[in-house]
This record gives sequence, structure tokens and C-alpha cells, in this order.
Amino acid sequence: MVNFRNGMKTEVKEKMREGVGSGSIVYLVDCEKEKNLKLVVEVTLPPGSSIGRHNHENETEYYIILSGSGFVDDDGKETEVKQGDVIITGRGAFHSIANKGSVPLVFNAFIVTY
Repeated sequence: MVNFRNGMKTEVKEKMREGVGSGSIVYLVDCEKEKNLKLVVEVTLPPGSSIGRHNHENETEYYIILSGSGFVDDDGKETEVKQGDVIITGRGAFHSIANKGSVPLVFNAFIVTY
């Protein structure tokens, strides 16, 4: 099966998880048809935008940074991230991500349930 980009649902969300500003989301996979997959998206955060701090119980979320840079609250530890970095959050841990740079921060986000 091939999911063509021009057929993917896209939306703009304000204050994601009580973050700052807005971001756009492209839904890469219809997860209702996939076992143990809750979310597969591409997120774009403009400069100054963020996704607020939240946790993941009974699931793991992966962020794969595609371009830009930002800061992640990795369960209480702030860490700078850039293209190629992978953030893994699960087993009740908390995280958030913020674009404090001058160009969009683009990353894929995957949530796997267990």
C-alpha cells in the first residue's frame, strides 16, 4: 500500500497540548487500520511555537527530527535537539518540545501502544 502525500489529511492546531502558538500536522497513516499504532504524523512548528508538557502511559512516542532545531523537556531535563535526533518517551514519562529557532522545526511523531 502507498499513501500519497496529496491524499493525506492536514490540519493546523492551536496550542497543542497547551503549548504556545500553532503547528501543522500531516497524518501519514490511518492508524485505525493498524494494530498498536496510535499516531503517525509529520509536525511542523513555526519559530516560537511549542507542544506542551504531557506524559505517555501504556504507550511510547517517538519524535524523529527532520529539519530545524528545538528544545525538548525530556522528563524534566531540557535538551537541545536537531536534524537526525530521535526522542523516545514512554512508561509514564513526560515531554514537550519547543521551536526557539528562526526556521520551522519539522519532525515525525509516532505513538505505539502496548
